[in-house]
Amino acid sequence: MPNIILPELGEGITKATVAFWHSKIGDHLQEGDDVVELETDKATFNVPSPAPGVIKEIFFKEGQEVRVGEVLAVVEPQ
Repeated sequence: MPNIILPELGEGITKATVAFWHSKIGDHLQEGDDVVELETDKATFNVPSPAPGVIKEIFFKEGQEVRVGEVLAVVEPQ
């Protein structure tokens, strides 16, 4: 199953805060759909789905910090 992970952010940024989930468990996604909005001290950005499918698990709640490379959610291919 494809994982949605926090990508490298550059400029020495190692973490971000989950600002908003665009999707919830059970939602159907297309590849490239925005899944979650994250914030750093320098920017706000969306993380897209790596593949079409259904969100099976979400590991962080809004307001929680995530480190680069951590899994945010799991997408089950359809």
